[in-house]
Amino acid sequence: MEAPIYNAAGKKSGSLELPEQIFSIEWNDSLMHQVVTAMQGNARPTVAHTKTRGDVRGGGRKPWQQKGTGRARHGSIRSPIWRGGGITHGPRADKNYSRTIPKKMRARALFMALSRKMKDGEILFVDSFGIDSPKTAAAKKALVSFSKISGFEKLATKKKNAAIVAFAMPNDASEKSFRNIGNVKTLDVRSLNPVAVLGSTFVIIENPEASVATLLSRSAKK
Repeated sequence: MEAPIYNAAGKKSGSLELPEQIFSIEWNDSLMHQVVTAMQGNARPTVAHTKTRGDVRGGGRKPWQQKGTGRARHGSIRSPIWRGGGITHGPRADKNYSRTIPKKMRARALFMALSRKMKDGEILFVDSFGIDSPKTAAAKKALVSFSKISGFEKLATKKKNAAIVAFAMPNDASEKSFRNIGNVKTLDVRSLNPVAVLGSTFVIIENPEASVATLLSRSAKK
């Protein structure tokens, strides 16, 4: 499988032979669902927290005697049926939503996501952005140039989740330039994951030779 490589001006500058074990993986719904839901659970913050009747302050004294008043019997004003009492079956911050994801499953899901994007023509390989200092104008200019490539016309007009830019190596200048663009996300290739890949319409991979080598190293890990 061969893919074209473009420069920052949107012109073809070469080609790259892509490994089939990364960009030609058959889709597996159950595996992808398991990995994505586990990753979302691991990233889920446990913020919501309600107090049970044992957590609410007060209520130690019996509100009135058991018999003789004509009213229903109660043992505490912090009972869930009282106003200001505890909450029954409410969300608790001590609940743990995290799950362990085996490395091979995570890598397989990533390769499936990349294969799907490749099949749909939504992956763009760029040799270099040529940004030496943080300049958002240079990043926007590159996106406009890429939008002139067939199949990537929506890259410059889509308002949300237009693209994720993956860098072969950490690059502060390029990352800061693209980070200021609201519909674009940035990530290192070694940190690519199926949630990030599927969450954006297009995937732009910088320095494809080094990036593919990094992905191959993930596929070789046991």
